[in-house]
Amino acid sequence: MNKIRYKRIMDKLAAEYPEAKTELNFTTPFELLVATILSAQTTDRQVNKVTAELFKKYNTAEDFARLTPEKLAEEIKSIGLYRNKSRFIIEASKILLEKYDGEVPASREELMKLPGVGRKTANVILSSAFNRAAIAVDTHVFRVANRIGLANSDDVLGVEKQLMERVPESLWSKLHHWLIFHGRRVCKARNPACSSCVLKEDCLYYNKRGEFNETK
Repeated sequence: MNKIRYKRIMDKLAAEYPEAKTELNFTTPFELLVATILSAQTTDRQVNKVTAELFKKYNTAEDFARLTPEKLAEEIKSIGLYRNKSRFIIEASKILLEKYDGEVPASREELMKLPGVGRKTANVILSSAFNRAAIAVDTHVFRVANRIGLANSDDVLGVEKQLMERVPESLWSKLHHWLIFHGRRVCKARNPACSSCVLKEDCLYYNKRGEFNETK
């Protein structure tokens, strides 16, 4: 990517979303672990609605380890895949008690050993709970990065690796949140608001659409 174009994109994203951060509500790494497991295929807004009540009752690994999957499932049943998520959270809590004194490990490798935690979830926790440089590639990051031209890959890990290679480590976590905000608010999967996008002059997707329309 042209360095001038790259810098323009970074500057515009930074100016457009200066306060971008995770929209999941949490006060401890463990609460973020639970919230992130719950967020799979569910909106952050719905997760926050559920955890606002859930964390009043249970907010430590000890609390959740004492629950039955059926009891926790009842508490989170308004969330998609709630039965599986209930089992994952309880199993993860027991592992944390057995191996980590109830604390969430600050290592991607250790996090990914927990039930319900994949690479994306681990990166969210590393970035937002432990302030470690990481890029969690969700559907928004994947879509926007490819559309803009910051990445060019058909798989999630490929996008993550390309972003890590092309973007300074100091911006990894910020870029993750910038792209999520941009994907949710402007560069939507269907009907992206290209005409009002601050990145349109540098966006490969927008320029290709323009070329296509001109040849029709």
